[in-house]
Amino acid sequence: MAIENFDGIQAQQEETIDIKALFFKFVRYWYLFAITIFAAVALAFLFNKYTNPVFEVSTTVLVMDDKSVMDPSSLIGIGLSNTAQNVENEIGKLTSFSLTYRTIQNLDFEVSYYVDEGLINRELYQAAPFEIIFDSTVPQVVGLKYTLSFLNKNEFRLDAEGELVKLYNFSTQKFEGGPIEKIKWGNTFRFGEEVSNKYNNFKIILNDRFNPEEDLSNTFEFIFKDYYSLPEQFRGFEIEPINREASILQIKFKSNNTKKAVNFLNMLTGVYLTQSLEKKNQIADNTIRFINNQLGVIRDTLESAEMNLQNFQSSREVMDLDFQAQQLYEYLSDLEKQKAELIIKSKYYQNLKNYIKKNSLKIDELVAPSAMGIDDPVLNALVGELINLYNEKANSMLFSTEKSPKVIGLNSNIRSTQNAILENVTNIIVNSDQAIQDINKRISDLTDKASNMPVTQRELVNFKRKFDLSNNIYTYLLEKRSEAQITKASNLPDNEVIDVARNELGNQVLPKKSLNYLIALILGMAFPVVYVLGKDYFNDAIMEKSDVEKYTRFPIIGQLLHSNKDTQLVVLESPKSSVSESFRQLRTNIQFLTKGNEKTCVMVTADMVSAGKTFVSMNLASIYAQYGRKTVLLGFDLRKPKIYQDFGLSNNIGLTNYLINKATIDEIIQPSGKMEHLDIIMAGPVPPNPAELIASDRNTRLFKELKERYDYIVIDTPPAGLVTDAYLLMEHTDVNIYLVRQALTNKKVFGAIIKDIEDRGLKMNIVVNDINLSAGYGYGYGYGYGYGYGYGYGYGYGYGYGYGYYTDDKPDKKKSFAKRLFNKV
Repeated sequence: MAIENFDGIQAQQEETIDIKALFFKFVRYWYLFAITIFAAVALAFLFNKYTNPVFEVSTTVLVMDDKSVMDPSSLIGIGLSNTAQNVENEIGKLTSFSLTYRTIQNLDFEVSYYVDEGLINRELYQAAPFEIIFDSTVPQVVGLKYTLSFLNKNEFRLDAEGELVKLYNFSTQKFEGGPIEKIKWGNTFRFGEEVSNKYNNFKIILNDRFNPEEDLSNTFEFIFKDYYSLPEQFRGFEIEPINREASILQIKFKSNNTKKAVNFLNMLTGVYLTQSLEKKNQIADNTIRFINNQLGVIRDTLESAEMNLQNFQSSREVMDLDFQAQQLYEYLSDLEKQKAELIIKSKYYQNLKNYIKKNSLKIDELVAPSAMGIDDPVLNALVGELINLYNEKANSMLFSTEKSPKVIGLNSNIRSTQNAILENVTNIIVNSDQAIQDINKRISDLTDKASNMPVTQRELVNFKRKFDLSNNIYTYLLEKRSEAQITKASNLPDNEVIDVARNELGNQVLPKKSLNYLIALILGMAFPVVYVLGKDYFNDAIMEKSDVEKYTRFPIIGQLLHSNKDTQLVVLESPKSSVSESFRQLRTNIQFLTKGNEKTCVMVTADMVSAGKTFVSMNLASIYAQYGRKTVLLGFDLRKPKIYQDFGLSNNIGLTNYLINKATIDEIIQPSGKMEHLDIIMAGPVPPNPAELIASDRNTRLFKELKERYDYIVIDTPPAGLVTDAYLLMEHTDVNIYLVRQALTNKKVFGAIIKDIEDRGLKMNIVVNDINLSAGYGYGYGYGYGYGYGYGYGYGYGYGYGYGYYTDDKPDKKKSFAKRLFNKV
């Protein structure tokens, strides 16, 4: 159980160390973070400063859907077209091109004004210091940008430049001619003077907003815009219910100009409600129009009958009827009144029949039967159903086409209903004609009875009967017109505006300054992170302890710091330097490996040249010699000997001479001349067969003799990744060192060679050379963790811990930020 707890603690420590290593890896590139963050924040600042602000305004509309509320028009039988409309259909109407087009026509958006503020152009809606007065009957070029520069208070310079622009007639709302490929024009004018060219015709006048101190130094622009491009520009508003259960729609619109957006939204909702009310008033308007046409016809007949009656009474000097004539007149008046109603209804039936035959696709001028006092339930129901079908089709056409299955089905139902109405109206017309014939017969019978009356009374009855017939028809039509007018006046829109759009409630949505700065900060940090991680990911060189530990379980027994000295013999010439101390650390760890043996043979190899084998061999031998023990350094790199150069000795005689039996052991040993206890055996002349010489028996006798004479033997070998010399020498060594150079040794090459060594069952120890503290090797402090042989966490070389202990730990005014941070840690 205790072992498991220890493992858990160790795993937790390793995880913490990984985070620290990552942190110090990033700190190493602090300057990159500073540059990218500064650049990103600067870009965010410029974006916030020079981006046209976008404001959002909103309005809310209540979509009525309460069938329990009685419509006033239903009280007099006209409101048959009032149907409940769902929210989706209303959204379709609000977003339709036709509604936006009609809205734009009610606003003064034909000319847009701008002021040039350098990197951005700010729109001046109802805020420009001048106004454009143009003749809407004259075609104007739309989409052409005019630039206006003040010359003084009375004159200005006007320039225009554009391509593929068109002439547009605002009065007919149509384009004229084809596109104009290119326009470049300019001239000087006085304010109020007519600007006339083959492109536009207008005047520019100053208004009360003109401020000479500010405006004379500014440059302004204006553009004519047609009624087709403007709706596309303003149809970008969003509509959504305030929640799932409500039928209240919130309309949001984003624009660079709050006032313009507010006016558009308020006009849009106003036109929307007006359009809804016009639809409800459509039948009332049709009824009034039909009655006015009939009144125009009957008015002449009534006036003629009235004049004839007055002339007869005046010429015959008779004013009243006698008792018998009065009774007869009352009977005839009642019949004439019935006949008048039948005649009006018959005309309506005929009008309805002709209208449906001629206008099978629309009901713009349809008059409801109930509006004319016709209470036939079947006909009223059929006309109501037809109106509902047309409304449903109109709503479906917002989202569908004539070929969609739903619209095809509605068209079929409409045709069926129309045929039923025509059949019903035909039967009613036949019955109505029969009723009129019956009344005419009864009137004829009463007229025959009147033949027995005096001539004057009989003629008076006839005049009054004709007058009353026309008067009854006229009065009946006036009553129905009044009813229709009352219905129209009592109609209200189905929907309602809850909150109008207001300038004060406009919110700036772009640029979002705080968010932009946050994004800039994140990106400024993300780019260096990606760079550092990407650089590490694609870097094939060993940079950290973890890179070594990933490929082998051989212990890391030493980590040698980068030397800034001008000499290779750092230990001899700078014995108190941190580099020298790292060699002492290596010497101590080797003693742990050899369990304190008095005599030790150490071999230094690597996988490639330039790993620092000769440097490590010379200084390791020097550190042993400083220990006061007899040490010999063997230059077994027979192919490329270099040790003699640093010690200033001769390479004329060496190991090669001894191995070919041309020299004795005493002849090849040379004192180092640098230290009392250090001797050196050079490689000697380059032989043609180094491997054979190393594998010879004479080489074995050499090591046997050297081990008797010296306490420590340090062997410098050629790269193990290139030749086999190092493998041949391992049979004579106690400790084998495989040198890895930070930022130079290739991971894959190292992995392949070290695996080969493991497969052979050979023992090897890893030493990391040339560790650059600023490169963040290990975990950022000391030499990283130990390998189990007892030197713990190191001594914080170069980090401030124990500062002043080594001769190269002097304050450096140019020390990097990363090193200063390491010192704090």
